[in-house]
Amino acid sequence: MTATAPSDGGLIAANIMHFGRALRAAGIPVGPGRVLDAIRAVQTSGVESRNDFYWTLHAVFVSRRDERELFDQAFHVFWRNPKILERMMSLVLPSFSDEATTPKETLSPRVAAAFAGTDTPQIEEKDQETEITFDAAMSWSRTELLGEKDFEKMTTEEVEAAHRAIRHMRLPIEDIPTRRFQRDPAGPAIDMRATMRAAMRDGGATIPLLRRDRRSRRPPLVIMCDISGSMDRYARMLIHFMHAVTNDRDRVYTFLFGTHLTNVTRYLRNKDIDIALERVADSVTDWSGGTRIGSCLHDFNKHWSRRVLGQGAVVLFISDGLDRDAGDGVSQEMHRLRGSCRRLIWLNPLLRYDRFEPKSLGVKALLPFVDDFRPVHNLNSLTELADALNRTGPRASAEMTVWRGRAA
Repeated sequence: MTATAPSDGGLIAANIMHFGRALRAAGIPVGPGRVLDAIRAVQTSGVESRNDFYWTLHAVFVSRRDERELFDQAFHVFWRNPKILERMMSLVLPSFSDEATTPKETLSPRVAAAFAGTDTPQIEEKDQETEITFDAAMSWSRTELLGEKDFEKMTTEEVEAAHRAIRHMRLPIEDIPTRRFQRDPAGPAIDMRATMRAAMRDGGATIPLLRRDRRSRRPPLVIMCDISGSMDRYARMLIHFMHAVTNDRDRVYTFLFGTHLTNVTRYLRNKDIDIALERVADSVTDWSGGTRIGSCLHDFNKHWSRRVLGQGAVVLFISDGLDRDAGDGVSQEMHRLRGSCRRLIWLNPLLRYDRFEPKSLGVKALLPFVDDFRPVHNLNSLTELADALNRTGPRASAEMTVWRGRAA
């Protein structure tokens, strides 16, 4: 990399613009404003040192912790790190080295997909050919692997395919009996009022016994989804799932929470997914911020629980349990929430890790009050959610008893 400053008519400014496009294609929100800020920052700091150049762009383009690895890989690919070829080839060629000495780091498929279609002068022809080979190797048997692939590791094309699959998802929750009755010839109980009315119409000569049974109806479904920075990638995917469920059944209520609670039910009822997402984006002001679980649960219990939790509602609580208030007030509000619903299911993307342990204070405060604890990180986990919604029996399962013991 030469020491050409952006102000002398060199290619640094144009290359920074191309680099910003590659980052945006990889999933990092980079707009024209950030590109201009990066050019000004590089003009101020200079490009004499590669390390200074790296951290200057890092300071401008990276705003969240989960973007650091994507930026690092994209930087070394775009600005021609000599070691990147070895890292990419190690993913497609068999390796016989010792596991202890094998590097754990792998190139993100989102970065590979971004550079596969990026027209940048910084990547040589040999590097482009290697990336095409890498992309072809990772896309084999794509239909079978899409259901198992983590939302965080999906490429742009796979995200679009997942969106199409989510639009056709359904949650066949079993009907539950209500307190109201309806006429049923094979019902277990005799409808005395209807029987007497029928007898009076016939003059009392005959008394036909009319029967009734309880009316069944699908319970309300309440979804509360965490949209904090640590849940950003999953929340954006799950909003498509919420839209599909809302338009498939009645009495679905959706809330998004970060630092405060937002009811987005009426926006997701729009049949057009693009219009629905646009209205949700306009109404939510705390996206990718912090998380105040206790405060948001208090707001829900105070203003919304009596409106939406009647008639045996099922609650889907989607969050990683990371709370900026260290679990303050969570236990009290979760206890109240659990007592107001028929079933409380917690969907946590962190549960995809085999070594997950409930160590954070937020997780420990939430866990004792949920009826089911399930992962939500790929399409298969959403498909299996129907089993949890239709599960009958006691509220506290054996699995939750084990988790409570681990949390203690």
